[in-house]
Amino acid sequence: MRAMIVVMDSVGIGGAPDAAHYGDQGADTVGHIAEACARGQADSERRQGPLRLPHLVELGLGEACRLATGRVPPGLEGPGRPAAQFGCAIEQSRGKDTPSGHWEIAGAPVPFDWGYFPKVIPCFPEALVEALCEEAALPGILGNCHASGTDIIGRLGAAHMNTGQPICYTSADSVFQIAANEQSFGLNRLYEVCAVARRLVDPFNIGRVIARPFAGTAKDGFRRTANRRDYAVPPPEDTILDVAARDGRDIVSIGKIADIFSHRATGLTKKADGNDALFDSTLEGWDQLRDGGLLFANFIDFDTNYGHRRDVAGYAAALEAFDRRLPELLARLTSADLLVITADHGCDPTWPGTDHTREQVPVLLACQSEMPAIGRRAGYADIGATVARHLELPPLLHGTPFQA
Repeated sequence: MRAMIVVMDSVGIGGAPDAAHYGDQGADTVGHIAEACARGQADSERRQGPLRLPHLVELGLGEACRLATGRVPPGLEGPGRPAAQFGCAIEQSRGKDTPSGHWEIAGAPVPFDWGYFPKVIPCFPEALVEALCEEAALPGILGNCHASGTDIIGRLGAAHMNTGQPICYTSADSVFQIAANEQSFGLNRLYEVCAVARRLVDPFNIGRVIARPFAGTAKDGFRRTANRRDYAVPPPEDTILDVAARDGRDIVSIGKIADIFSHRATGLTKKADGNDALFDSTLEGWDQLRDGGLLFANFIDFDTNYGHRRDVAGYAAALEAFDRRLPELLARLTSADLLVITADHGCDPTWPGTDHTREQVPVLLACQSEMPAIGRRAGYADIGATVARHLELPPLLHGTPFQA
């Protein structure tokens, strides 16, 4: 008896009821990607034609989209009833950010508003910048604005390497991001600066400080590396990870899960570069997981590489690549195991801007035991509550398990 929660980062399936409050009414990550594919607007050297996700469709992705929006996106129609239980969930937390989504999935909704930096230049308070430069012994910072990570590295990477000043920027999320070249600035030095920044932004109620290391030169081009590190505040309440750890259960965290939960009760951490490598790590972690254990995985490429960059063809190709590997995972499930595939928010690549979108998320559940259709859930925490019940753990503070 084991359980796995797989988060397809940003794979939303239609605007949440309060999407208009976030400027996201009409956003639909999966639906709009599928429509672009059907029109031939997502054809590239990576993929062609309609969106093809046969294994996710078999698990109920198309029908989950129907629950969320009233329609099945083109290409996601199934030949019959899905082979697994399916539903959708509406986020109760107030943000549309990664920590809020993951914490709520794990049973700890975020009841407060995060702090955000204003969309002005400079965006950071002068006192904060001065304290960071003094305490981290920096000659200054570059950026100090809202920006796309890849764009700002391209614009300021050379100046950073010439001056030794790290590139500091933010987004619509509650984040303070610091980019630096691994070779000229040093990876450990970047991590040290981020640790200082983490402490300094606490009074502003900022959710994450993110180290964004990159490599390369101005001549050859810059590229972000896999050595990203998130410095997050811990969840406000116990999550299923805390409950499982107290009960002595085996825990495996894949990708950035440990960072998201501030390394609290995250067990064995396996990081990897890209969805394909993360899938390999997930299979390895699952094979190592002892009876009664929990594996929690995040697949980041959908969001970071394609959603934020508004790359529809790349996002479609990433979904199809993930779908092709699903049989490897499903084949490893025993009759006593539970697999939940879900998401933390949306990041519609057809939507204006480069930020997350406030959307409902799919809930696809593979389990041999009898369960009714999940339906439309008024909170991600029902996922954590269901996993806790499956593992025979004490009930979580929030969420209602799916009832058999």
